[in-house]
Amino acid sequence: MLLTANGAPSTEARGSNEVDVRFEGLRSTKGMIRACLTREPKFFPHCEKDPASYKQSVAARTGALLVFSDVAPGDYALTVLHDENQNFRADMMLGIPREGVGFSRNPALIMGPPKFDAVRFRVPASNAGERVAQVVRLKYFL
Repeated sequence: MLLTANGAPSTEARGSNEVDVRFEGLRSTKGMIRACLTREPKFFPHCEKDPASYKQSVAARTGALLVFSDVAPGDYALTVLHDENQNFRADMMLGIPREGVGFSRNPALIMGPPKFDAVRFRVPASNAGERVAQVVRLKYFL
């Protein structure tokens, strides 16, 4: 179920599609892998502020799989954080992430996060429900 920012159930229509996310390059099994899926460029890459976003977390481990269920059709961007210390935020040092980060479509990361268009992928309209797969390579800078 999708919740709005204040914790109330969202009235937005959902689809029957699923987005499966696998991870590569995990440097440790400490903490959690947190992911956020948004359709709104204005909320990217900080989609936790999007009341209509999809959010999921999974324990950091080799072979971890995260599944977003009931995803409505549309174009999306995925932001991933390896929250090693489990403080629910990306720790930074001089503007550089201290924990692993990643995005759908694995764009090159040069001087800041990528643009929405560089990470955009489509969840198709479907009556039968479809699975969309993303493999995210986590990057560590420090």
